[in-house]
Order: sequence, then C-alpha cells, then structure tokens
Amino acid sequence: MTISKEQVLELTKTYGENEKDTGNPSVQVAILTTRINALTGHLKIHPKDNHSRRGLLLLVGKRRRLLDYIKENDAQKYLDLIAKLNIRK
Repeated sequence: MTISKEQVLELTKTYGENEKDTGNPSVQVAILTTRINALTGHLKIHPKDNHSRRGLLLLVGKRRRLLDYIKENDAQKYLDLIAKLNIRK
C-alpha cells in the first residue's frame, strides 16, 4: 500500500519542476494516484478490509481537493494531468 522512495522520486521528476519539488500539487496528485491504485488492487483481493477502504476514501477525497485547486488556478494543466494519469473527471 505504500510506495517506495524510488517511485516517489520518479513521480517527482516526471510531474515536478525538479527532483525535490514534492510539494507541487501535480506531484502530490501523482503520488496519491499511485497509492490509490495500489489500495484498489488490495481491496479486490480483500473485499472485507474496511479499514483500508476508509483510507482509500480519504486518499480519494484529498486527491479530489488537490485537483479542484489545480483546476481553479490552471485549467489546461488540470486537463493535461488527468489525461496523463488516466483519471476520470
């Protein structure tokens, strides 16, 4: 369910302005998306794991708020990001 430092570094290089730009909302959305995908796979195997399901819902809500912030400030960046990460609107 957690992602490695190497994965975070790779996502930061891809979506951030530099390799230490982990505070960028686009990077945060990419990291959250990776964690959400991992938890989704876990919940397909363990459907009764309600504690992980709650964590998943919290992550999805946090990602939604960050995406709303990006959309408010730069609509084109928002559209590019959801297309690149394959996120539904």
